[in-house]
Formats: sequence, C-alpha cells, structure tokens
Amino acid sequence: MIGIIDYGMGNLYSVSKALERLDVSYTISDKWDELDACEGLLLPGVGAFPDAMSALNESGMADFLRRKVEEGVPLLGICLGMQLLFEESEEVTPTKGLGFLPGKVVRFKGVDENGTRYKIPHMGWNLLNHKRPDSILLRDVVEDYVYFVHSFYVDTKEDVVVASANYETEVPAIVGKGHVLGAQFHPEKSSSAGMAILKNYCQYVYESNHKGVIE
Repeated sequence: MIGIIDYGMGNLYSVSKALERLDVSYTISDKWDELDACEGLLLPGVGAFPDAMSALNESGMADFLRRKVEEGVPLLGICLGMQLLFEESEEVTPTKGLGFLPGKVVRFKGVDENGTRYKIPHMGWNLLNHKRPDSILLRDVVEDYVYFVHSFYVDTKEDVVVASANYETEVPAIVGKGHVLGAQFHPEKSSSAGMAILKNYCQYVYESNHKGVIE
C-alpha cells in the first residue's frame, strides 16, 4: 500500500489516477494512523515552499515523515514535494526544509550568461539525461522527455542527482539517496517514461517489503 500524503498542497487526483493505472493500491490521507501502516509514502506538492513547510510542521506531518524515513520507509517526493526533501529554500523567504537530502532550492535567474532573458517558470517537456542509470527509478527507462512546471530548482551535490535536464542550467530532475527519492517533474503527466518511473518506485516499495515482482 502506497500512502499519498494530503497536506493541502498536492495534486492528489493525477497522482492517484496514475497509481490506479498501474493497479497499485493506495490511500490518500492527512492522518498519521492511516499512513503509518503504508509500505511506501508519496509526497506530492504544488505551490510555495514556505506554505508547504508551514502546513507540514503545523500538522505534525514533518515529524511523522522524519520518523518514517528513520524507519527506512521508501519516500518519493514529486515537484514541490521533491524540493521539500532538501535542507532549505530561498523561495519567498529563507525556509528550512525536511533536510533528508543536502542542498538548497534556488530560483532560475531568468537571464543567461549572454544577458538574454528566458521564460520562468520552466514549463514543458525536457529530455531526461541519466546520471545514475543503475538507480531503481531508471530501471528499463530510456532517456525520454518528461513534463516540468517549476520556477525553482535544487542546487545539490552531484552524487544525489540521478537524472538531470537542461534549462539554461543543469536541473536535477530525479534525485535519490538511499530510500529517499524525488522527481522535479510530474511523472504522472509524463507519458510512458513517467509511468515507468512511478512503476519502478512502486516496485522498489514492494521489494522492500516482500519478495517478487509487480506484474
């Protein structure tokens, strides 16, 4: 069972429908006792980083997530949910994140090295460049286009980056360290490549708790 965390700032419908297409059981909840029994957790997110962290902190969900990560439960953050996995963000006002991964969320400059302006937010399809093709999330996934919508990206260590995309700078597109994983793009909206990545996460959750393969 995958637990989709409802903290008031996630695109729950599209993520849940993607899991349904994969025939993966899930629950959507903002209650710890319902999520506590889940074998994997999915943290979606849309909106501003400070608002999201405020919601997670005030509800106690941040502490719940820290406990589950310490217990070894696989966690996948999507879009803003991925950014929340890191130490801090400069969006709106400096704000501490969950701190599972090293790095800082920073804004696209909007101007390239030649002084030419480029569009913010980064919105549309960009090619994934595999950095760690042995990652569980990239198993049997070809380098393909995936769908992004974001104005901020993560400045992090190279060994955390599983895959990247280029948008005037190298953007960490998939990150991972141990059982904490994230996707800056929307896998649930990214056609076959995105669905394959989601399936790989679900397979990882299954393998972490059982033996066998999800068909």
